[in-house]
Amino acid sequence: MPSSETFIPNFNAIVVFDIDGVVRDVSGSYRRAIADTVDHYTGGAYRPTMVEIDQLKSEGLWNNDWEASRELVYRYFEAQGKTRSGSGSSRASHLPLDYEALVDFFNSRYRGTDPNHWTGYICDEPLLLQPSYLESLTTAGIPWGFFSGATRQEANYALEGRLGLERPVLMAMEDAPGKPDPTGLFAVVLQLEQNHQVKVKLPVIYVGDTVADMYTVEKARDSHPERVWFGVGILPPHVQEIPEHREAYGERLKAAGATAVFNNVEQLTPEQVQKIVHQG
Repeated sequence: MPSSETFIPNFNAIVVFDIDGVVRDVSGSYRRAIADTVDHYTGGAYRPTMVEIDQLKSEGLWNNDWEASRELVYRYFEAQGKTRSGSGSSRASHLPLDYEALVDFFNSRYRGTDPNHWTGYICDEPLLLQPSYLESLTTAGIPWGFFSGATRQEANYALEGRLGLERPVLMAMEDAPGKPDPTGLFAVVLQLEQNHQVKVKLPVIYVGDTVADMYTVEKARDSHPERVWFGVGILPPHVQEIPEHREAYGERLKAAGATAVFNNVEQLTPEQVQKIVHQG
C-alpha cells in the first residue's frame, strides 16, 4: 500500500489534500447529516437543499459541519423572529440550542448509534481517488499528506480503513484550529519535510473543495510569503449534476483564490502539478 513516508529521491512540490469532497464523496453522508439535523431541530419545518448548504459553505466560515448545522437552524428561527440565546430584549424570543446534543444527533446519523460499530452514512461514501494515484505522486517525487476538518477517527476511516494507507501524514479536527486557519496546513508541510528530509522550501499545493480551503491558502501565503502556495479546487460530485451549478461553484472557488479547478482530484496528475508550479 502507498505510504507518504516512502523515500523520494527528487522533490519538486508538496501536495496536501482535504478529505471531504476530495478523497470521498460526502454529499450523501456529511451533507445529508446536516440536512437531517436541521430538519430535526426545526421540527420538520425546514430541510436545507444541497444548494443552500453550498451557499452557506461559500461564505468561507462553515467548514465544521456541526457548526454549519447549528447556523442553519439559527438562521431559520431568526427568520421567524427569534434571536440567538443571549441576545435581544425578550427572553421569550431567545432560541435555546444545546450544541452538544446537536453534535450527538448529527453523529447518530453520520456514524450511527453504536460508537463501536459504525453503521451510519459514513459507511456508504464513494471514494474519489485510488491508492494508485497517490503512488503516482510518490514516484514523481511529490510528498503528500492530508489536512481535514473531519475528526481523526472519521478521516482515518477513509484513509486507512478504505484506502489502506499506512500512517498517512494527517492533521484533523483535534489537531489544529478549523479552516481557514492555516495552522494545520503548516503542520502537515513540516511533518512531510521532516519525513523526507527536505532541505528547501518547496512550493505547496493545497487541494480542497470549498471556499474555506482556498481562504486557507491565502492565509498561508500571508503568514509565510517566503514560500509559494497554490490552491487547487475540486468540484464535489453533487454540483456537477447541473451545468449551471458546476460553473457557479467553480467560479466561487476561483474567486476565492483557486489557481485551477478540476472535476476529480486524480486530474491533478504529476504533470499538472509541474504545470501549476512552473506557472507560479
